[in-house]
Amino acid sequence: MLGHRFTGFDPDQQGKPRFEQLLDLFMQLLTYTNGDVSEAMSWMNELDKKYQLTDGDYGMGDFIDDLRSKGYISEDQQNGEIKITPKTEQGIRKRSLEEIFGKLRKTKSGNHQTFKPGVGDEINPETKPFQFGDTLEQIDFTESIRNAQINHGIDSFRMHEDDLQIRETDFKTQTSTVLMIDISHSMILYGEDRITPAKKVAMALSELITTRYPKDTLDIVVFGNDAWTVEIKDLPYLQVGPYHTNTVAGLELAMEILRKRKNPNKQIFMITDGKPTCLKVGKRYYKNSFGIDRKIFTRCLNLAAQCKKLKIPITTFMIATDPYLQRFVTEFTETNNGKAFFASLDKLGAFIFRDFESGKRKTVY
Repeated sequence: MLGHRFTGFDPDQQGKPRFEQLLDLFMQLLTYTNGDVSEAMSWMNELDKKYQLTDGDYGMGDFIDDLRSKGYISEDQQNGEIKITPKTEQGIRKRSLEEIFGKLRKTKSGNHQTFKPGVGDEINPETKPFQFGDTLEQIDFTESIRNAQINHGIDSFRMHEDDLQIRETDFKTQTSTVLMIDISHSMILYGEDRITPAKKVAMALSELITTRYPKDTLDIVVFGNDAWTVEIKDLPYLQVGPYHTNTVAGLELAMEILRKRKNPNKQIFMITDGKPTCLKVGKRYYKNSFGIDRKIFTRCLNLAAQCKKLKIPITTFMIATDPYLQRFVTEFTETNNGKAFFASLDKLGAFIFRDFESGKRKTVY
């Protein structure tokens, strides 16, 4: 006979239907299974067996039916394969955003404010007297007409330069960001899953930018032996490969992307857990996994210096603490005049969020 069963109190689950509770867990598992629905459901069944996630009124089969009917999964009519839908992909990004940037407050779209007044998108409530150099578009005619009536009377209405009032607007920065993610084999070595936190951060950052800063751009670059871009919708499916770490290829692709962006403010975020170990020389891969290779390291430093000349800061998030790796990151960062964080996996999102948000508060001249 089963008596009282005590569980930990979770205020976030209070009032949620059983489907919503299971959906939260399902979304989390999809990130770990790289979007594989079958594997995620196998985990769900194992967890249900161990922790009694369902009851007699609502079973795991009911949950699967609801996933279909609500548009979270779809089935290929030819081979019977079940896949997640774009609705689920966005849901995973939203949940990553809530998990990592949970304390973020909503503001108006594109709200990257600086402390410099001038021509911009957001109207400042303050006004000032007209000065030489102010444009006609900045004149607040309501206030100016009011001044003219007070200063000269209604019967003989006239407006002088001294009557004009200017309504200032605030500059807003637009930023083009490239997020580089290391997908070399070391991201899953030694029994530590480093790629899943990196994916969560990428999904959260993409959702943050597309919803709160829609005038910004975000490009995702993954790098192993080579480097290539991935779409935001592809992030849940991102996997580590049997690759070395070609940081040079990642930086070159990031710089090529940013050269095409019109925004004056550009930056690179790089998430990695190791040293660069690979170069592509012609059609041949030059590799050295033993210590810091001077040939590879010099190429990295040269690119860091080039980014500095182009005013592209590089912020490196190193999720490893080996002393010689820290020396590499330190020298690389000093060459670029960028920033470096030696972040634990559980703090990675907070580090990136703080750095991203602080960069938006700089005055742009």
